[in-house]
Amino acid sequence: MPKWSELKRFCDRDGWEMYKNTDHYYYRKRDSQGIRQTKVSRGSKQIKDHLWREILKKQLKVSQEYFNNTI
Repeated sequence: MPKWSELKRFCDRDGWEMYKNTDHYYYRKRDSQGIRQTKVSRGSKQIKDHLWREILKKQLKVSQEYFNNTI
């Protein structure tokens, strides 16, 4: 499972816009799929498996392979 820092790196490299920087990083991306949003913790730990699957499927809407190739 990736760490929160890897999710942030993915968002930065994949063209996501950081629109809010508070206790978390808030990102959004506008494209042909509409507006996708995600929230990235400032923590350094690994993202738990069940949460990671939800982030990939419902927020990022990309495959694990695409994510791995982008980070």
